[in-house]
Amino acid sequence: MADVRLLTFHYTLRNAGGAVLDTSRGGTPLECVEGGGQIIEGLEEALRGMQAGEVRQVAVPPERGYGRREEGLVQKVPRSAVPVDALQAGDQFRTGPDAADPVVTVLAVDAQEVLLDANHPLAGQTLHFEVELVSARRPNNSPNAGAALAADRAPP
Repeated sequence: MADVRLLTFHYTLRNAGGAVLDTSRGGTPLECVEGGGQIIEGLEEALRGMQAGEVRQVAVPPERGYGRREEGLVQKVPRSAVPVDALQAGDQFRTGPDAADPVVTVLAVDAQEVLLDANHPLAGQTLHFEVELVSARRPNNSPNAGAALAADRAPP
């Protein structure tokens, strides 16, 4: 872990059609520990070879992003089993009280059943990033470095 860096970066994420899906521009850049698995694999790989001030265009395939869509994660459930009162297609909700409980997307609703999708909304998509490495420094220069390194060393 001698070569570990704390990376601070800005990004803009676009879909295949060029529409902006998310960006850190105009806000606070993201921070992660290099090699810590805190961001998607394909973006982490791109950042690994960058120097502060460098900007790159990165295309991340599904296998290195949020994975391929799994049709087994799309299921019909009884309407009475859904813990949300008012539902419509496109709504998202967490399936339980814990932060680790999956978030599902409502695909369809009728009086008896709800069609839910537990795939990540970006599963199956190639992600197009513009990423700028703002800084790369040893973690001990950051007030969050201890927690970030502890999380990096914790068992999965």
